[in-house]
Amino acid sequence: MTRFWTRLVVVLTVITGVNYIAWRWAASLNWDAWWIALPLVIAETYSLIDVMLFGMTVWKLKIRKAAPPPPPDATVDVFITTYNEDLDMVMTTALAAQKIRHPHSTWILDDGARPELKALAEQHGLGYVTRSEDWTSNLPRHAKAGNLNNALMQTHGEFLLILDADQIPEPDILEKTLGYFNNRRVALVQTPQYFSNVPADDPLGSQAPLFYGPIQQGKDGWNAAFFCGSNAILRREALMQLGLVGYVKETEKSIRRALAASRSAIKQARKSADMETPLVAQVLDEVEAATREAQKELDAGQPLGEITYRVRRRVDAAVQTLVMADVEALQADLEEIAAMELAHVGESGVPVVADDAVQRMSARDWSPLGALESVQAVLDALSVERNDEAQPVMPLATISVTEDMATAMRMHAMGWESVYHHEVLAYGLAPEDLKTMLTQRLRWAQGTIQVLLRENPLVQKGLKLGQRLMYFATMWTYLSGYAAVIYFAAPIIYLLLGILPVTSLSWDFFIRFIPFMVVNQLLFAVAGRGIPTWRGQQYSLALFPTWIKACSTAARNVWFGRPLGFAVTPKARQSGGPSWSLIQPQIVVSVLLAVAAVVGIIRLATGLAEPLGTLVNVAWVIFDLVVMSILVRAVLYKGYEPAAEPAEPTNTERNSDGV
Repeated sequence: MTRFWTRLVVVLTVITGVNYIAWRWAASLNWDAWWIALPLVIAETYSLIDVMLFGMTVWKLKIRKAAPPPPPDATVDVFITTYNEDLDMVMTTALAAQKIRHPHSTWILDDGARPELKALAEQHGLGYVTRSEDWTSNLPRHAKAGNLNNALMQTHGEFLLILDADQIPEPDILEKTLGYFNNRRVALVQTPQYFSNVPADDPLGSQAPLFYGPIQQGKDGWNAAFFCGSNAILRREALMQLGLVGYVKETEKSIRRALAASRSAIKQARKSADMETPLVAQVLDEVEAATREAQKELDAGQPLGEITYRVRRRVDAAVQTLVMADVEALQADLEEIAAMELAHVGESGVPVVADDAVQRMSARDWSPLGALESVQAVLDALSVERNDEAQPVMPLATISVTEDMATAMRMHAMGWESVYHHEVLAYGLAPEDLKTMLTQRLRWAQGTIQVLLRENPLVQKGLKLGQRLMYFATMWTYLSGYAAVIYFAAPIIYLLLGILPVTSLSWDFFIRFIPFMVVNQLLFAVAGRGIPTWRGQQYSLALFPTWIKACSTAARNVWFGRPLGFAVTPKARQSGGPSWSLIQPQIVVSVLLAVAAVVGIIRLATGLAEPLGTLVNVAWVIFDLVVMSILVRAVLYKGYEPAAEPAEPTNTERNSDGV
């Protein structure tokens, strides 16, 4: 019945939403104020697409029951990733992981290479892995993804349970999840991330009950539930296949770029080298022919190693021919110089080189340098060793600071399946101050936009239509910062200047707008089955500067190569008093909203404003200020203070589906 009512409300939402937006575009735009009317209707269209994507997500809501019994012989490595977290925290998680009942090996993946942590691991019989000395400073480390990729090459378990340093697992976490892997196509089982240091009112919006609930359950129905970085079990076979396929694809791209670049270099070399010399022309012809043949072999799907071996052999032979010719010419000139020295002896008896010999030597093209450098560039570029990376095969994606989503999307594109198990089986620590929360949200948004720009799911081969849209839906939400700016600006402009972005606030407007808004909110209520969603709605609007910054910085990183730092989320409250400077843009917007409301009321009282328009926009301002008010609580939040008896969720509370 839950699915029936959810689908019914989805249909009503789409009908009322399309009816409203179609009318807005066709009949309501105030073209005299197009500079605000057009952005507003575009923002509303964005929001309609957003809610339609949400409706599609929950359309196939999958409520799983208990997993099948786990395979008794399954080997598991438990990975605890850490960089600079407190040692006590890491050891608490590691010792809890050691007590997991299903047979396994527990590994601490210490990217901070701390001797004291290594000693603690050895003392308690835990595995310890860090980067090798081969990781030089000039090679990319790829943060958490690189840490996990390094550990994958040093362990052997058939399955991997990945935990952040603060995520303390339950002893039965593997018993309740491994059974899904009886299906040989399942590569990932994701469980919720639940935070034990979050008060009931959740002022920083950490719990995300909507995402770790209807959204992931809906994506699960489309076989698109994705990896969230922790509290997940992955199949090693799928990851290694992903790494090998990725290695081949990246190597092939590198070879294609090298071959194209070599032909361009040869073309330039023909212009700069002395083409009257037959040998130079012959060498360049030989190298160009070798690259063209290599391109044909590449298109035919021949082994990359054999292609690069053959082309390098031919290029080596051409270069050697050119070098030997230069050596022979050099030897002849040296012999000529020696003869000249013997023929010309000065008054002091010291040999003198004739002026004509000096001129000939300085004017001579000792070697076709441009051609030689072009050939050498081909030799350097045509390599399958990936010397620009610390390890050639990288199973977890490294294209983004959020390696989890990109990795899951690639696995789905290869035909693997995923599972979302809706039961809290590990307890972590959420940010306890606004600065840390903003850093965390910025990294999530940046990474998601990086994936969108580098591997847009809408055009990825191997993904089914539903999977494409499920990944795109998550990426689409992070564009909301731009829409929020318009939603804040529209009432301010009307109340201060009297400029309405619609032709009029008539009955036609309200009969379309109000039903859409009502069923929109009803959709969240029905899909969420009673879970609180208001905090999430507040932060989706209130953090508009963070979302805009994420989009702009991720775009600069992808298009111009500007690096994005990977900031480990601190697990303890950062020192210092309230940081009002962190929300300066929101404060400015709130002040403008409040001033606009006062001015609008004054204009109404003096007969300078239309009553209905003023009341609607004042109500809009009040809503926006209520949304923004959460930031005041966030700035003043002093961290979690547990009650006398910490309230952990019961089994029923952990999983509303009865798992």
